[in-house]
Amino acid sequence: MASETNTRSLLKAISWRIIASIVTTVIAYSFGLPAKAIGLVFFADLIIKFILYYFHERVWVLYIKYGTSSDSNKEKNDF
Repeated sequence: MASETNTRSLLKAISWRIIASIVTTVIAYSFGLPAKAIGLVFFADLIIKFILYYFHERVWVLYIKYGTSSDSNKEKNDF
C-alpha cells in the first residue's frame, strides 16, 4: 500500500507555497500594488494557503486511494 509521511506532506507544502507565493507576489507587483500591500499579500498567501495545502495533502493520502500503486483500476497513462 502506498503511503506518505506527515513530514513528506509538510515539505511538499512548504516548497510549493514558496513557489506559488512568489508567483502571487509578481502578479501583485505587475498590477501596481504598493510595496506594503505586496508584502501583506505575500505573507497572507503563504500562511493561509500553506495550511490549506497541507490538510488537502493529508486528506488525499489518508482517504483518496485513486491513482496509487495499490489501486486495481489504475491505468498506465494516469498522471
